[in-house]
Amino acid sequence: MKLSIDLLNNLIDITSNSAIACFPYIGKNEKILADKSATDVMRDMLNKLNINGEVVIGEGELDEAPMLYIGEKLGKGKGPNIDIAVDPVEGTNFVAKNLPGAMSVLAVSEKGNLFNAPETYMEKIAVGNHVPKDTIDLDFSVEKNIKNYSNATSKNPNEITVCILDRPRHKKIISELIRLNVNIKYISDGDISGALLVSDKKFGVDLFMGTGGGPEGVIAAAALDNLNCKFQGRFIFNSNKDKIRANKMGIIDLNKKYEINEIVKGESIFCATGITSGELMNGIIKKDDIFITETIVGYNRSSLKLVKKEISIT
Repeated sequence: MKLSIDLLNNLIDITSNSAIACFPYIGKNEKILADKSATDVMRDMLNKLNINGEVVIGEGELDEAPMLYIGEKLGKGKGPNIDIAVDPVEGTNFVAKNLPGAMSVLAVSEKGNLFNAPETYMEKIAVGNHVPKDTIDLDFSVEKNIKNYSNATSKNPNEITVCILDRPRHKKIISELIRLNVNIKYISDGDISGALLVSDKKFGVDLFMGTGGGPEGVIAAAALDNLNCKFQGRFIFNSNKDKIRANKMGIIDLNKKYEINEIVKGESIFCATGITSGELMNGIIKKDDIFITETIVGYNRSSLKLVKKEISIT
């Protein structure tokens, strides 16, 4: 079973309309309302599709509705069996404060091909497709990763840029990067988009590293897989509750390092529509009763494509 162009077009419509649902809340300091509005639209539109879908990457558990929860069934119950990863609003704080980079995200694969990730943290590292796959590795030190990348690209460390979430937990990594005279691009949120910056030289980011959300890591992997980029992830289970839940989801080796082809095992579709303008795409533009959206799409292991739509909302 192949993921169809019709399904791709439907997903673009869904993320576009979910993004538009956030428009009234941009800059209004109402991140919860923005997230709920996008979630409601995404759920409603997914349920109208001729699919037998299940959320494997979601925002919460069954008792945390109205969020799209892990295990939720979506679609009309007929048609292809697919796994669904959702992030109706990546960067809720960006929406609330009208900051760059908020987006509405969906990724899908054939049933069983998208990793069922728990809501816990994940160590991550990503690099573009212009260097050999063994150049970087989660098990390497920061210094070895930088030196390997430097050797592979003939770039000096002071010409290399690493994207990382600006968090206290990254103090050691950041100190090492500073010692090595590497340029650092700090992001305050949104590590899906942060990871995607390695996908094209025009973004000026060479590597992405650090610890962020596990579900976001799986979604980023779905996009990067379509671009033949390198991504590795390792979940962090700090509590017994997290460990028990991981075991129930089929994760036996809690220290396992996952390669991208273990996170996304086959063909996938990735769609992300801008809510507020960022480096990847423009945000929502409203002209009279028309909303103009931009969506980046990864499909069939080709380059990310930018799709513009005009949607009339009455």
